[in-house]
Amino acid sequence: MERTIYRELKPTPQLWFVAFGLVVVVVAALASVIHVEHRGHIATGMTNQIVWGLPHVFAIFLIVAASGALNVASMASVFDKTQYKPLSRLSGLLAMALLVGGLAVLVLDLGRPDRLIVAMTTYNFSSIFAWNIFLYTGFLAIVAIYLFAQMSRGVTSEVVKRVGLVAFLWRLALTTGTGSIFGWLVARPGYDAAIMAPLFIAMSFSFGLAVFILVLVALFRLSERPLSDQLLYSFGRLLAIFAAVVLYFSAVRHLTNLYAAEHAGFEAFILAEGGFQTVLFWGGQVLLGGVVPIAMIFHPTFGKTRQAVLLASVLIILGGFAHIYQIVIGGQAYPMPLFPGYEVSSGFGDGAVAQYSPRWPELVLGLGGVAIALIATGLGAKVLRILPTNLSDANMERQGGNG
Repeated sequence: MERTIYRELKPTPQLWFVAFGLVVVVVAALASVIHVEHRGHIATGMTNQIVWGLPHVFAIFLIVAASGALNVASMASVFDKTQYKPLSRLSGLLAMALLVGGLAVLVLDLGRPDRLIVAMTTYNFSSIFAWNIFLYTGFLAIVAIYLFAQMSRGVTSEVVKRVGLVAFLWRLALTTGTGSIFGWLVARPGYDAAIMAPLFIAMSFSFGLAVFILVLVALFRLSERPLSDQLLYSFGRLLAIFAAVVLYFSAVRHLTNLYAAEHAGFEAFILAEGGFQTVLFWGGQVLLGGVVPIAMIFHPTFGKTRQAVLLASVLIILGGFAHIYQIVIGGQAYPMPLFPGYEVSSGFGDGAVAQYSPRWPELVLGLGGVAIALIATGLGAKVLRILPTNLSDANMERQGGNG
């Protein structure tokens, strides 16, 4: 059996071109931060009704995907799937990078970055936000230890497995905390649901694996290293299963809300009367992010091609953004029941559906978080021995046969 050999990324013209493009996006994001800092949040589309805008959609997507990006490492060390072991290092690195990118968006969206000091020194443990600070920082520390254990020659596989188990359990807690931000907001009928926690865990599995597949293929193509088609097909089938689980939990969430009379108005808004939000739900979340990629992966002929897996990953990511946009923006747009059983109207827009139109600083800021995550991943692969040199079908078969 050929040993798995890891080597750093070699600088190539294609790699420098991609890196330059990502740096340009980060510089543009910093420019948008300065613009918003100078003019105030009036430069964005956010209002007193929609206080979480497009940057928060990007941040939550990246944080949720960070947990799911650790899927491959968890399957290798915790569940003894040896065929995924050569990619465990990339899985850990990408998970950390995505979380850093997501948190960077949140920090830059504070309006005044110095408020981060207050968030780091003053804690209100009755708030899920305070809990998440420890969940996020703990995730970075544990995955860093996990990555170090994988790369150290003196560490036994049993130790790696134990650290991987801790990382797996911590990531479940992290995604539970992120979902609970919405599930525990009982004042808003679009959020108040305990199923938000398992729904976010399912989304992390789906979104994280989709991002991992695209980053994996991009890095191997830029470094001109062979990548197994069979491995990609395996990832594709897992991706379709995860996408189906997301559809299931989403269906349970909405069916439960339809059963409860207090949520009937919100469900009518999302499912039928919400205009753009309704289109986003059925066209983006359900069709684009669920039904179509699942059908593509399980197609008897097209599903066995590399293009099917890549296209399905792209569609699931787009559908994931639509899903989180519908949760974050749609949940805020629907009016809160200030006086249940009565109609409320005022000059402040009480009782009316809030309008929101994202503006360019928000989009650039969100893309900046994505660019930061990708730069961190590429830099880590350039400095550390993260990527295997050969994951061809023949080599994977030899490793599997001896595994």
